[in-house]
Amino acid sequence: MTVAKETAELLAKLGVDKAVLSGGDLQVRSPVTGEVIASLKQMSAAEAGKAVDAAHEAFKAWRLVPGPKRGELVRLLGEELRAHKTELGRLVSIEVGKIPSEGLGEVQEMIDICDFAVGLSRQLYGLTIATERPGHRMMETWHPLGVIGVISAFNFPVAVWSWNSALALVCGDSVVWKPSEKTPLTALACEAIFARAVKRFGADAPNDLLKVLIGDRAVGEVLVDHPKVPLVSATGSTRMGREVGPRLAKRFARAVLELGGNNAGIVTPTADLDMALRAIAFGAMGTAGQRCTTLRRLIVHESVYDQLVPRLKKAYESVSVGNPLEGKALVGPLIDKAAFDGMQKALKEAEAHGGKVTGGARVENGHPDAYYVHPALVEMPSQVSPVTEETFAPILYVMKYKDFDEALDLHNAVGAGLSSSIFTRDIMESERFLSAEGSDCGIANVNIGTSGAEIGGAFGGEKETGGGRESGSDAWKAYMRRATNTVNYSTALPLAQGVSFDID
Repeated sequence: MTVAKETAELLAKLGVDKAVLSGGDLQVRSPVTGEVIASLKQMSAAEAGKAVDAAHEAFKAWRLVPGPKRGELVRLLGEELRAHKTELGRLVSIEVGKIPSEGLGEVQEMIDICDFAVGLSRQLYGLTIATERPGHRMMETWHPLGVIGVISAFNFPVAVWSWNSALALVCGDSVVWKPSEKTPLTALACEAIFARAVKRFGADAPNDLLKVLIGDRAVGEVLVDHPKVPLVSATGSTRMGREVGPRLAKRFARAVLELGGNNAGIVTPTADLDMALRAIAFGAMGTAGQRCTTLRRLIVHESVYDQLVPRLKKAYESVSVGNPLEGKALVGPLIDKAAFDGMQKALKEAEAHGGKVTGGARVENGHPDAYYVHPALVEMPSQVSPVTEETFAPILYVMKYKDFDEALDLHNAVGAGLSSSIFTRDIMESERFLSAEGSDCGIANVNIGTSGAEIGGAFGGEKETGGGRESGSDAWKAYMRRATNTVNYSTALPLAQGVSFDID
């Protein structure tokens, strides 16, 4: 069976109308074979604007539904995702090129965030605040915000949508989603799955709670600029964030930006090298290096460098690269030719700066438009370009350090600040790494790798990563507006700070 035929069958099982998959000018290719698997019609900017208007009308009704009842819709969405985990996970593998366990793992993240959000629907707490005035009560309340715009990237085509949407829905918001042009089919599948949940939920769910926009940059710009979209959650490159952020700020809209991640790991003299080896290998090579949390820089103490790096090289030379839909390959394809070209450019630049490259060559597989590569390990004499820049491909730059202060300086000396890790048995080193003078990233781990995160923690980073947070902890507060309320239940009117303002 061809990939295109399997894709059509999966989409039919997931409930996507066959008529929308052909006749359009947006050609969707699977990176697994490079073949066209659908041709979708793109929305115009005017159509996108109408979709936002419709979602705004849905919001006005949905905000009046009690939070726990809104949670019931998300519970049903989680049930539908469980029922269709196999098909949606397979579709992720086809459209992105992930190995089966990673495709299924992404759908599991969606299920997990639904579970989290259902509980959250009964915990949208505000504080009761001590007031200085007798006979008064002061408190804060949280209210639905409005239409939430979601712009997602190709590498996690469905999980990122769910991180935002599950929270937004229980918070009383509607969602307008612009998926990557490279991965729109999984978005259409999620739209169909969500529609089934809405049907089961009943009439209290208004039409147009979720709108999916298929299109290019112009469609995304509608979300960024539309006055009825008070928050945009955008995942992509730092370059994209530099454009989106100021445009949102210009109209005083909120931004949740999840941008670049030039993530590093430190291996200390006391590290468990067996544990570190496994974590480094997955962190650097998993998803063909196309995670925002991918390990891209490895800072190894000189005393263990010669023990660890040869073992890493062996792992790089032996890792299986191939079609993720067949066999047991651990590394699938890059998303497209542009990703391959960017990787080769970075490797040439690294060599020009004295880097010693292991791997990095293209793996031929009989499909000229599919781009498989051997992951690359590059031993660098120092941290210079391109080490300081993120290349979205499986390249791991390895450097030595002598003392811990030097390691921390190297670690923090890049623009991005998403994920980080240290491998050590020294409690002083681990605590310093997690302290104010340690890792400057939004995620800092000890004795686990940089790649991947549980939904219970707030996900996001600092500096050029954007500063936004999605998923767990108190990330829900971004999707609501806060009001401070004071109730006077006395017969007097004392003013704050003891102000006297008497009038006849």
